[in-house]
Amino acid sequence: MSGIPQQHRADEITDTTAPRTGRRAPRLTPAGERDLALARVGAQTVEYRMHGDGPGTVLVFHGGHMRAQLALGEDVFTDAGMRVLIPSRPGYGRTPVNGPSTGPTTGAGTVADFTDTIAHLCRDLGVDQVAAVVGISAGGRTALTMAARHPDLVQRVILQSPVGFLPWPDRRTRLGGRILFHPGIEAVTWALVRTAIRFAPEPALRLLTRDLSLLPVGQVRAQLSAADRVTLTHLYTSMRSGHGFVADMLPVADCTAHISQPALIIATRNDRSVPFSHARSLAAAIARAELMESRADSHMIWFAPDYPAITAQIRAFLLTDHHTADGHVNA
Repeated sequence: MSGIPQQHRADEITDTTAPRTGRRAPRLTPAGERDLALARVGAQTVEYRMHGDGPGTVLVFHGGHMRAQLALGEDVFTDAGMRVLIPSRPGYGRTPVNGPSTGPTTGAGTVADFTDTIAHLCRDLGVDQVAAVVGISAGGRTALTMAARHPDLVQRVILQSPVGFLPWPDRRTRLGGRILFHPGIEAVTWALVRTAIRFAPEPALRLLTRDLSLLPVGQVRAQLSAADRVTLTHLYTSMRSGHGFVADMLPVADCTAHISQPALIIATRNDRSVPFSHARSLAAAIARAELMESRADSHMIWFAPDYPAITAQIRAFLLTDHHTADGHVNA
């Protein structure tokens, strides 16, 4: 690690191929997004957020419908003395879905190109090593591709409710997603979600929860505290899909054979959104993988009663010197 990364204001676009002074652009962000920044890396623009002031850095790739502005489960990393770097993946926020190449790209091309861009961004920000790359849900394949393509940069991999390289999503979700979250429609979809939550919060949250769990919705809802419901409400009312979710449904090349770093995989058997088989297949394919089964009722493992134990495991994983570990650690 060399130096402290420079935090760029959200009303700046910094060309990281130009002198470090950057260049000004008209203010692009609405109120409430002052912590976001834009960086120009070659021909690619990346929206990102840097949080925390520890000596180490954790790189977080959010899942579907989320951009860098939103925070979920970051406390475990900052409490462990890390700062977090969260870029918006292609199609979310102000990170465009296409990379330096012209025209549409495949899912595999977009993910691979984007991880190369993020590796460049890390080094331009003074981050020579990433203590862990974290992939959440649909961001799991991005984290895995990052680790496979840049082993000199990434020391560990942490996957939370991850989408792996099995077919995903199922046919119903794929067909519905292409309609409801089409870039020309998704703004209307999320406006309807916000309206439903505002005027009928309980029925709306029950409907949204149904696609996240294999358990009865009432059982899942009963386990949530009042604070959990507030957090989920804020999360759902802040989500947008942009061009990102349609891109997330494209296939990505399986890179597990090229991942040499230790990996911690956390998932629950009750997840309807991403079947537990994804976590199992990743744990079997990655040489130094540990699979931790969450007792969460749904895809949202951060609201599970055993989440304190999960955070303790994440912290121990981050602070362990895996260079002295022996071989395969798959549970």
